[in-house]
Amino acid sequence: MKKARFLIAAIPLFLLIVHPLFAQAADMSFFITSAGPGDGANLGGLEGADRHCQDLAEAAGAGDRTWRAYLSTTGEDGVSARDRIGSGPWRNAKGVAIAQNLDELHGENNLTKDTQLTEKGGMVNGRGDTPNQHDILTGSQLDGMASSGDGDTTCGNWTSNGEGSALVGHHDRNGGGANPTSWNSAHGSRGCSQANLQGTGGNGYYYCFATD
Repeated sequence: MKKARFLIAAIPLFLLIVHPLFAQAADMSFFITSAGPGDGANLGGLEGADRHCQDLAEAAGAGDRTWRAYLSTTGEDGVSARDRIGSGPWRNAKGVAIAQNLDELHGENNLTKDTQLTEKGGMVNGRGDTPNQHDILTGSQLDGMASSGDGDTTCGNWTSNGEGSALVGHHDRNGGGANPTSWNSAHGSRGCSQANLQGTGGNGYYYCFATD
């Protein structure tokens, strides 16, 4: 009888200990991938990129949500990144709000090196770190829309690991390019291979957002 009372009394304490960890994972709705597929900007198209987001989220305890990559594509069936990610609000792995809605996300947001964390809650290297990995693949313009120009801005709609280029943002809001402080549209990559992405300060990372 004493043993039964002890077990019952211990259960609430156990739940109190683990509850914050589960709550943190459930609350996360935004992250930078802690790792890319490793094949440059060949992400397997949007489908492959979304699947990678979902897998990383599941491993972090947030797989019960629907995750989409913040990536645009071009061409006849092209889509814009901002149209793929729901309506917000979004929080990082530590529960910090980064934007309440799409307008804030693409305006006065709370996206900094300190808040743009991986699904594990880790910080991504920025300018001044070794190696610099602040280039985040987006293929998008400042407003989150796909580019309407003639040049390649999405590495062949995320199927190329060689020729081409992709628009990238600076998660640390620092660096060079036409829009050096932009989180989603700083400049184009040197190429689409893993080596070329790394050569311009990236590593094939991209943003993932929960749509629900």
